[in-house]
Amino acid sequence: MMSEFLEARRILKEWKGDSYVFGQGVLDKVGEFVRAFGKTTLLVGSSSSWAQKPLRTIIESLEENDVSYDIVLGARPNCPREDLYRIALQATVHKPHSIVAVGGGSTIDACKAASVLATYASNEVSRVLGVNWHEACTIDPYFGTGMVTKIRDATRKDTIPVVAVQTVASSAAHLTKYSNITDPIAGQKKLIVDDAIVPKAAVFDYGITINTSESLTIDGGLDGIAHLWEVFMGATGKPYYEKARHITVLGIKLIVKNLKLAKDDPHNVEARTALGLGTDLGGYAIMIGGTSGAHLGSFSLVDILSHGRACGILNPYYTVFFATNIQDQLRAVSPVFQEAGFIHEDLEELEGRELGEAMARGMIRFAESLGAPTTLREAGAKREHLDRMFSAAKDPQLKMKLLNMPVPLDPERGDVEKYMRGILEAAFIGDLELIRAVE
Repeated sequence: MMSEFLEARRILKEWKGDSYVFGQGVLDKVGEFVRAFGKTTLLVGSSSSWAQKPLRTIIESLEENDVSYDIVLGARPNCPREDLYRIALQATVHKPHSIVAVGGGSTIDACKAASVLATYASNEVSRVLGVNWHEACTIDPYFGTGMVTKIRDATRKDTIPVVAVQTVASSAAHLTKYSNITDPIAGQKKLIVDDAIVPKAAVFDYGITINTSESLTIDGGLDGIAHLWEVFMGATGKPYYEKARHITVLGIKLIVKNLKLAKDDPHNVEARTALGLGTDLGGYAIMIGGTSGAHLGSFSLVDILSHGRACGILNPYYTVFFATNIQDQLRAVSPVFQEAGFIHEDLEELEGRELGEAMARGMIRFAESLGAPTTLREAGAKREHLDRMFSAAKDPQLKMKLLNMPVPLDPERGDVEKYMRGILEAAFIGDLELIRAVE
């Protein structure tokens, strides 16, 4: 285990350099990062009782570095757009030199997007991005890829720097270019993808995660696996393939070996550290490649499922669909699940779809060992959710998820109806036989 820890730390340090501090007892570094951007900050954090001790440490660090601050409540799960607008309003009113986002992925995603909304005027958005005035003052024009960079370059104005303080081993939002925002009325999540919103600095004290609930611990681990596996599945023929392979095998090994340990013993510091490192590697993965089908589907399940569980349900079924196109990926990762006791077959004897089905069954057994749902119906999904997923798959702002697939699906060719329906029906009732192979 120690060699895996050291290798994960080496990779993360090589990637983020001095802009990221992680490990045990590192919260006192926040003030130094923030002071580099100026003397005022907007501190966005949780009002939960578990968060008060780390917040006090962060506040002391800010005060020691002569940084003044205003405190604002963070975002609820899945970052409803109302919470984003509330935080953006406070950033506009206070005009801080930086924003300190203390929380999980939802609060950090909200702060990334709030930084954007507080920086650009609606007339600039309308002119540069070509949207109507009633859209220009909303978050909608930024959904998709590269829209923030486009307006930043046109106006020559940088967004307010975000210093992300992660508190949950999960999304790796503190390290990445993604911001997920949810419309609670429509029950649909949408995504900003842009290098311009990567936090300027990040801190993750893995020790904080011992206070993470069992449910959130499981969800975070499943999310980390989804990041790693979806990127690696889609990496065939890409220049980053070998890097994705190394990151994925190491990251999934750290999570699979330690997620149940952390569930059963929340104060197991070694297991918590492993989950922090593994999910951080998941963040690295989604910065060099992209997620695909399971993430796309999860965006339409926000009213019934947490993100990690949604991806955990869907990924085994997409694994079977992609199986013949990802044989090397299956050979690399399936032994991790086999060594952990979740794959019972002789992997050397399998190939093609059979190998994919063995991997899928191993992933399902792993989820069952955690008490997580393994079908959409078990999780409370209705037929309306399947319809919602079909509609989302045809949304141009989410098209990047279809193109990231090992077998790219084109809505204009009817691929969504032709293939995705079988995948989602299989995930709905738990029947791998319903998944149709690509012609």
